[in-house]
Amino acid sequence: MTRMSTPKMTRPNIRILIVDDMAQVRQDLRTVLMLAGNKAGIPVEIVGEAEDGKTAILQVEALQPEIVLMDLAMPILDGFEATQQIKKSHPACRVIALTIHSYETARLRAIQAGVDDFIEKGTPVSVLIETIAKQWCGIQGGVYPTLSE
Repeated sequence: MTRMSTPKMTRPNIRILIVDDMAQVRQDLRTVLMLAGNKAGIPVEIVGEAEDGKTAILQVEALQPEIVLMDLAMPILDGFEATQQIKKSHPACRVIALTIHSYETARLRAIQAGVDDFIEKGTPVSVLIETIAKQWCGIQGGVYPTLSE
């Protein structure tokens, strides 16, 4: 008797653009997201990086990420203005502010700019991964498990 194997369902990768003016932060985020995402069964794909808001806007246009991790304080064009422009031209793209600026005025300004979520740098990686998965689900209409499942 031949056993038929059931095909494994593969989840599509969550396409992410990392935007931060510090190269080391971008590199660390890339590494941590890939490792933690794989460990949690949430496949992430870092499609690109940008060091300022102006470059981020160009990268969103070229790479079509589903999620943008956006620092708010950057040279040339800050994350607030970049988010506004990205959301205007790509409303389905989810922008998660990832910043050291946790004060209330920064949160309000980020919300007004159109960020979909706000995370302080230094927050546990598991929270960042779950936030990415939650925002991705908002785009796809699907459900990803949380890390606690």
